[in-house]
Amino acid sequence: MIARWRWLLQQMTKKLWFRATLFSLLGVATALLAVVFKDYIPASLPARVGADAVDKILGIIASSMLAVTTFSLSIMVTAYGAASSGVTPRATTLVMEDSTTQNALATFIGSFLFSLVGIIALSTGAYGQQGRVLLFAVTIVVVILIVSTLLRWIDHLSKLGRVGETIDRVERATISAINHRVQWPHLGASPYPCASAIPSSAHRLQSRQTGYVQHIDVNALGAVASECEIQIFLDVLPGSFVHLGMPLAHVVSLNAQRIDDLHSSGSKILAALTIGTHRTFEHDPRFCLSVLSEIASRALSPAVNDPGTAIDVIGRGLRSLTCWGAPQDPVTKVSAQCQQVYLHGLMVDDLFDDFFAPIARDGAALLEVDLRLMKTLVSLARINPVLFKQPSTRHARLLLKRADQALTLKEDQALLSTAADHLLHEHR
Repeated sequence: MIARWRWLLQQMTKKLWFRATLFSLLGVATALLAVVFKDYIPASLPARVGADAVDKILGIIASSMLAVTTFSLSIMVTAYGAASSGVTPRATTLVMEDSTTQNALATFIGSFLFSLVGIIALSTGAYGQQGRVLLFAVTIVVVILIVSTLLRWIDHLSKLGRVGETIDRVERATISAINHRVQWPHLGASPYPCASAIPSSAHRLQSRQTGYVQHIDVNALGAVASECEIQIFLDVLPGSFVHLGMPLAHVVSLNAQRIDDLHSSGSKILAALTIGTHRTFEHDPRFCLSVLSEIASRALSPAVNDPGTAIDVIGRGLRSLTCWGAPQDPVTKVSAQCQQVYLHGLMVDDLFDDFFAPIARDGAALLEVDLRLMKTLVSLARINPVLFKQPSTRHARLLLKRADQALTLKEDQALLSTAADHLLHEHR
């Protein structure tokens, strides 16, 4: 569970402009630092240090960092394009949030501004001889930082935007989202009861926007429920697509004397839901699995024809879904202040449909892909029979039906059927 302001802050810190702005301000402040502390430098020190060289060093930094920043930006744009065309446009967001790229660009821009402000201050005589010494020392530190960043940046360029690296990012995001949902199955709220448990007199809260639910501040909803003495039954989850007028929640008053609060609480409840134009990875495991599946489908398209990547993605899907089947605490985790808020849980069938169905459809004519899918389904059924056996069996039967239509050789069909025997026969 993450409060809305913390979630918004996390989203802001992932933007490229945030670190660039922060490093730029730091560079300007560092350059002006010598003006403030110049009186603390002994007057005899400049003659021994030889701080006059700082002019040339700052000039070199200013001219080189501008070129390096321009070059790095072009590389970054190329990497974004490669990730969008070679993997999927949905994965570009993760590439754009790469911390190494952001730190490199921010360091280059900050160093450029540091040198530029230093040159301007030197030309006005603001530093004096003592200030030159301090500026010289700081410049040496900046040069070491630039060299270190350049070395890391050069190594990172070999991976930026590559198919394998991008798939790694999507897999890490998927496992992180699944582990978070395993820890908080209902995001800290109570499990949603059956529909008949909700009174017919419940007030229905409708959406005022069209888009995807990106974040739900369950703590804020719990505070509203306690303050207004109401129960909140949310009908949406992160990743749900909502439209204008669509029911988002049902609200039930627990105090007949405060029935007016039932309607006034609507704005507070809506404020706890963040609705945007696109889905996000953090709290939406279904979207993460869909992006993985989309990568495999693109690899299986006639234009790409790369079944090896699809097989690699299937293995990553197995690792991700294994996290969902990990042993859980017997008690459902519900936050103490959110007991009057009710959310739906994710269904295992939906997770399997998001991942396996598109790959099985697009790779039905390739035996190697069919076999990998079947072995993955068998593995999941063995990892957690209680949770995965039924959806694995269902998708195994669908896979056999698709393969019967797409595979032309009877021997291939028999081989795939043999791989499914253990799962299907055991299910009987």
